[in-house]
Amino acid sequence: MGRLSHLDDAGRARMVDVGDKAPSRRRAVARGEVRFNAAAYDALRSNRLAKGDALAVARLAGLQAAKRTSEWIPLCHALALDHLAVEIELRDDARCAVVQAAAAAHGRTGVEMEALVAVSAACLALYDMAKALDRGIVIGEIRLLSKEGGRSGSWSAPLDT
Repeated sequence: MGRLSHLDDAGRARMVDVGDKAPSRRRAVARGEVRFNAAAYDALRSNRLAKGDALAVARLAGLQAAKRTSEWIPLCHALALDHLAVEIELRDDARCAVVQAAAAAHGRTGVEMEALVAVSAACLALYDMAKALDRGIVIGEIRLLSKEGGRSGSWSAPLDT
C-alpha cells in the first residue's frame, strides 16, 4: 500500500495538489439507511410528521449539503457539480428509509465525498423530522457504492456486503 495522499513528508495533514491532473468525468453513488420505530415510520410513510414533508426536506438537505462538502470536510476541494440526485426509498418490511445519492462532475478530483455528504445530510434531516416520535432512530450503513473516473478508474462495492 502506498503512502496516504493527504499527508506530507512530515506526516501532517495537507490538501492534495490536483493542478497537474487532467480533468475527467467523475461520478459516485453512495447509500445509507435510517431505521424508525413503528409510529415514526407510519407517520413518515403517510406524510403526517408534524414538521411536514420529511422526504422533500431530506432530499433538499442532501442536495444543499453536497454543494458545500468542502465546508464539512476540511481537506476536500470545492467542486462545481454537474449533477446531483438524492432518492429515498421507503421499505415497509424493515421500517427504514434507504437514501441514495449520485454525484457527477467534470474535474480533477472525485465526487465520492459529495455523494457521501448528501446521504449523511439527508439521513440526519430524516432523523430531525421524526425525532419527536422516535428518539431511537438508527442511522447506518452509510457507504460508497461506486465511483467512476480519474486515475484509479471505476470501483464498485462488493455485492455481498
